[in-house]
Amino acid sequence: MKKYLIILFLMLTLQVSAQEKIAINESDYQNTRVEMADVMRAEGKIYVLVGIIVIVFAGIVVYLINTDRKVARLEKLLENQEL
Repeated sequence: MKKYLIILFLMLTLQVSAQEKIAINESDYQNTRVEMADVMRAEGKIYVLVGIIVIVFAGIVVYLINTDRKVARLEKLLENQEL
């Protein structure tokens, strides 16, 4: 039964198409303007975005350091119990 479900899902995914193909022109390679970033910078919202990215990254770093300390403490505890 599981095998048939997998085959069914595989057949369904073959029918899905993500996007239509768009031809790439020479002007696409020379495009240096990023309109969204220009608008956000002009309105001062880019600094909010950068601040949020920094806060999220700092949270991930703090979480990783905290987890590493807990794992080190557990390893030391396990090592002491084995002796």
